[in-house]
Amino acid sequence: MHNSQNSAAAFQMNTTQVMVGAVLVGAGSLIGLAGAIVGGHAMVSAMQRWFGELEVPPTEVVKHKWGQAKAATMAGAQAWHGANGVHAHSARA
Repeated sequence: MHNSQNSAAAFQMNTTQVMVGAVLVGAGSLIGLAGAIVGGHAMVSAMQRWFGELEVPPTEVVKHKWGQAKAATMAGAQAWHGANGVHAHSARA
């Protein structure tokens, strides 16, 4: 019974150090959060300025590129069908 009392008494924490550590972790987290907010705001502001300076809005660029991709896909499919002697309507039937 004497051994169990010694092993329980051997584990002791300094609560002051634990509290100081918790406060420092909290303060560091707040500083990190503030840095993320400031950095994120700077990124959003820069993107807004960049989009404002573009001659063509990004939505129009995407529409144009999507149209190009569709046209290229159709041309490739037609060329493949023509080279293999397959009619476009027979592939769907």
